Amino acid sequence: MFRRTFWFTTGVAAGVWATTKVNRKLKQLTPENLAVGAANKALEAGHRLKDRAVGFALDVRENMARREAELENALGIDADPELPAPRRYAAIENRTKPKTYVIDDTTYSYNRNEDH
Repeated sequence: MFRRTFWFTTGVAAGVWATTKVNRKLKQLTPENLAVGAANKALEAGHRLKDRAVGFALDVRENMARREAELENALGIDADPELPAPRRYAAIENRTKPKTYVIDDTTYSYNRNEDH
């Protein structure tokens, strides 16, 4: 009698364990979870690629600055030349009156804030 109870309990436990394992795997294979997993892996790959690109850019800048210094020393060029003053340009034209258009002997003024 004890043997039958032991094996029955063992079978029930194995069945519960197997059912739980299969249900977890099925949840992992739903389209939503697959999409989330793919998105997470793509983000991780993007971050790794960005980190490598930043490291590469820093190495290039460091080597470029070192090489420029070597060339300046070899050619006897002053490292800090005096630069000319920056020029100032008008960012916006100052118009005193709006632009006008003539269509079929009628004059229209262009004001983009008109009729709004």
